Amino acid sequence: MKRREFIMLVGGAASPVLWPLPLSAQQKPSSIGFMGAGAADTSLPLIEAVRQGLRENGLVEGKDFVLEPRWAEGHYERFAAYARELTEQGARVIIVTTIAAGRAAQRATSIIPIVLANINDPAGSGLVASLARPGANTTGVATLNQDVTPKLLEFLHTVLPNATAIAVLFNPANPSNAVFLDKVRVEASPLAIKVQDFSVKTPGELDTAFDAIAVQRPDAVLVIPDAATLDLGVRIAALQLQHRIPVVSTDSDLTSAGGLISYGSSRRENYRRSAYFVKKVLDGAKPADLPVEQPTRIFLSVNLKTAKALGLTVPPTLLARADEVIE
Repeated sequence: MKRREFIMLVGGAASPVLWPLPLSAQQKPSSIGFMGAGAADTSLPLIEAVRQGLRENGLVEGKDFVLEPRWAEGHYERFAAYARELTEQGARVIIVTTIAAGRAAQRATSIIPIVLANINDPAGSGLVASLARPGANTTGVATLNQDVTPKLLEFLHTVLPNATAIAVLFNPANPSNAVFLDKVRVEASPLAIKVQDFSVKTPGELDTAFDAIAVQRPDAVLVIPDAATLDLGVRIAALQLQHRIPVVSTDSDLTSAGGLISYGSSRRENYRRSAYFVKKVLDGAKPADLPVEQPTRIFLSVNLKTAKALGLTVPPTLLARADEVIE
């Protein structure tokens, strides 16, 4: 890509924004914005996965790029200010980790490329026109969470065949979570399982939600995928043991932290893969020409150590199907 002229944002920041030049034409490191849903400490493995991916794509931190992270800490209303700030400061690319961040970035700029990292249903949420032809200035990596949720419930039912109620943790600030919640209700109905929903918008609400869940005494807790909520995996796993209520999710990292079962892709792998798109657009590719990718590997993870701590027996048939068994 040879364009060097400045393009003024219509209705956006007063300062000019330069469309990303090929790295070979740049004299200073490219600024890469990163809008994280959680906090810096709980998200460290994920942003390190992005750095790993950038290195694997031949980019050297400090020479080819500088990473500019912004952390919402569960307060998704902050994304609008972060997006404006990154745009005004000349970010060449903005990586977003949740739908709210993606929408905020799209409102702030129609020029700067936006790269999705592990986003639920980006086409259904309107972030892209379609996976094959994303259009405009957005592309990246989607999840398959909406497709694997029924199978996750099936695995849960295998371990808890007599379950009659599950609690569902969801973030009402995440547009995809309401859709997921409805899907869980539909899929749980044939299993005669009642679904009780508990909202968690910020990290400070997690303990309160689990206290409320403990009063209801459901058979399990299902965590609907939201970046800020899943960042709290270690705390969620600890609360699971404290209240003796097993936790399942689509996130293998949560099972590694101590959750009982997960069925889905690896968030860390999806974040790492997002760096491929960063490299492509820095080299001059247009996001509209780069199809959104979905994970190629979905795997079942079972934490046998947690099962034993909770007094649960995992059927050998399920263990035989598991891609990972944590003992």
